[in-house]
Amino acid sequence: MQAIKENVFYTPKFTNRATISIRRLSWYMGMPMTRIVNAVIQILPYMFDSSKVCKSCKDKTLCKYCAFSAPDLPPEEQFKIFESL
Repeated sequence: MQAIKENVFYTPKFTNRATISIRRLSWYMGMPMTRIVNAVIQILPYMFDSSKVCKSCKDKTLCKYCAFSAPDLPPEEQFKIFESL
């Protein structure tokens, strides 16, 4: 998959609660906060119906980069992430 520029997207400010929670989860898992956020994003397609998310999408230009359009975690990796959370 070709990399895309990460700075071309709007980056929302997290609430204090979200930041504090991610920080504590990262301490627990012994990983940087950015890695935890990425892990949570990887899990989302297994928590929500990807077809419904894609149907609701308002920007069809970046589907190949979206976790919902092509969930790519092998089952054993999904379970590792779920277990560690």
